[in-house]
Amino acid sequence: MSRFKKLVIFTVLILITLGALFAIRKVESRMDNIVDAEHLRFTGDVRNAPPLVAFTSVALGSFRGLIADLLWLRSENLKQEKSYFEMVQLARWITDLQPNYSGGTAYLAWNLAYNISVTCSEHEDRWRWVNEGVSLIRDKALVYNPEDPVLYKELAWIFQHKLGNVLDDANLLYKNRLGMQMTNILATGTPDWEALAAAPKSKEEFLELYPPDHKLWQAAGELGYKDFPQLFLAFKNVVPAELPAALAAKLGEEEFKKVDNFMRAELLRERMKLEPSKILELDKKYGKMDWRVPESQAIYWATLGIEKTAGKRDLRCARLITQSLQAAFRGGRMLTMDDKKLSYVQIVPNLALADAAYNTYLDTQMAYDKESGDNSSFRSARINYLKDAIPLIYTHGNITKAQEFFRKLIKEDGPQKQRTLDEFVMAEFAEDVRDADVKKVSAIISELIFRSIISLIYNDHDAAVANERLARFIHAKYVKENQDVKRNNLPPYPTMKAGVIADCERRLPPMMVAVLKSAIATEKAEKLEESKYINIPASTEGSKAGQKGRK
Repeated sequence: MSRFKKLVIFTVLILITLGALFAIRKVESRMDNIVDAEHLRFTGDVRNAPPLVAFTSVALGSFRGLIADLLWLRSENLKQEKSYFEMVQLARWITDLQPNYSGGTAYLAWNLAYNISVTCSEHEDRWRWVNEGVSLIRDKALVYNPEDPVLYKELAWIFQHKLGNVLDDANLLYKNRLGMQMTNILATGTPDWEALAAAPKSKEEFLELYPPDHKLWQAAGELGYKDFPQLFLAFKNVVPAELPAALAAKLGEEEFKKVDNFMRAELLRERMKLEPSKILELDKKYGKMDWRVPESQAIYWATLGIEKTAGKRDLRCARLITQSLQAAFRGGRMLTMDDKKLSYVQIVPNLALADAAYNTYLDTQMAYDKESGDNSSFRSARINYLKDAIPLIYTHGNITKAQEFFRKLIKEDGPQKQRTLDEFVMAEFAEDVRDADVKKVSAIISELIFRSIISLIYNDHDAAVANERLARFIHAKYVKENQDVKRNNLPPYPTMKAGVIADCERRLPPMMVAVLKSAIATEKAEKLEESKYINIPASTEGSKAGQKGRK
């Protein structure tokens, strides 16, 4: 072959190679654009990973999958052997080895929260496994995959179904422990979300506002806290979390409150991965929620799931939001006798969510199921919601809102058999009590106690007695019929009544609270006086007179 011919072939090969490289670059660029547009991720693209996870991802390469497969097999064997504690560590290792395998992490979390938890007889042990399932997704997998909608959906489901529902005998303990987690961070069930949302969003922002020469650090130094880590550690190492009281005297009440708000917001982000500004946004959208209950947090994570999904549409997350709003309306507010210890928890309706629950059903149908019209599952759910909501709102004394919902029901479902609102409520009430679960019965009893209290305040003694008599009757009947089913246990009636009274004293205007306390004191005095006559034995003269009469 001549030298010229070799040169031509060499030149052609170079041109072909350059053309191939150019084509590959164009394809790669287009794929990158698709990845960005569709929020896709590469298998090896691990974000926010700690050094150990980043090292194993690079050093082990493709062998990570093989090792993870072996750990999966070991995990299943341990499940059969009921060696559950080792399974938790294996689940964490599998998540670290395959941080982008969201389906695997979701399964592991579900396994911990559902399959393993129910094998434990002690409720505290069950909570440990459920909490491990939540933690695996929220505290590990989402750190690696903050853009993965699958993980948000699975986390929302655990909150809504496992913690929020009543299917597990330990469901009240789950609610109690979640409430304690939030209360230990916020120190109250009714935090100022606007102030928390306005606080600095990170340690760096906080230190910009409070540079080394700020009086905060001089005051903290005098108390033995040299820098931010020491002060933050002191704040979160007590239960509930709080700054040293002596710091308030040195800073002044206003400045101390700003520092306290940041510390609580930062701890909320660290422990619960909740952002106060997002909570404030959801409260403004739906109504003021109690963030100690599972349904509120289910709404939070399902909302993020929609936001992280390409196109901002996801039917499963939308359903989770509608279901959680309805559940929160029926039982989305926590009553406690002691906000610090939460030794007793009572779940009652959150009427502030009434309109939001209805409107969300309607909006979701328009967005996802508009073509189905009258056959839409969202329309059916909306009608059922109205039928449940009207008696609940009515018995809480908001007759105007109940009448508004009754008109909506007629518009949606046509004229009802019961022509008036009163007739409809009585019929629905009788049916609800007969078929209700413990959550709904608790809500009904709480409603009746509340109405009794309001009637007492307004000096409508007959209505007060009637509502309480009905509440006692329903409580006694339900307890008797469900005494063998642990998950359907209700608290004692006096405890439920005390919880509602305490909530009224916190929420009602001072003038009404004063009347309530006076009415309760009067009622107690009358009962005490009445008991004296009932328990006094008959006098000797009376006995003799009775004997003479009998003779």
